Amino acid sequence: MSIQVVTAVIEREDRRLLIGQRRRQDSSPLKWEFPGGKVKLGESLEQALARELREELDVTLLRAVPISRVEHEYGGSMGSLSIIFFAVKIQESILHPGPFEEVAWVLPRELSQYDFLAANRRLIAELATGRIKPSEILASMPKNSPLDSPPIAPPDSH
Repeated sequence: MSIQVVTAVIEREDRRLLIGQRRRQDSSPLKWEFPGGKVKLGESLEQALARELREELDVTLLRAVPISRVEHEYGGSMGSLSIIFFAVKIQESILHPGPFEEVAWVLPRELSQYDFLAANRRLIAELATGRIKPSEILASMPKNSPLDSPPIAPPDSH
């Protein structure tokens, strides 16, 4: 059985994306990732995303649109993950990052300079080449669209 994970791609007006580096004591220590985490039993994807953003960054989720999905097999006790990436708009401009060694705002073309978790590779490539533009996707979606209705890329197995 696969574990569902929600992940936020947050883009500022200057096109920089928020990334976080996992702590030294975490699994996959010092790897970079987008904020997010596991969906808990009984949570919708939007509820999980909002909770994770509150816990990790102390911010409020305003909008989220699915932009990509990956099925990833980590092996060992971690097993299979079903990761849904969202273009996200948050209310606050000031972050209070908790569970990260550090956070950075980077341009899409700079993402390849960071050591990301393997499951992020396809999305990194699509962001870096401009095939996925989170702010444009958010702007093009009606404001009151249900979270789970927009089409997202088919799962990509790694």
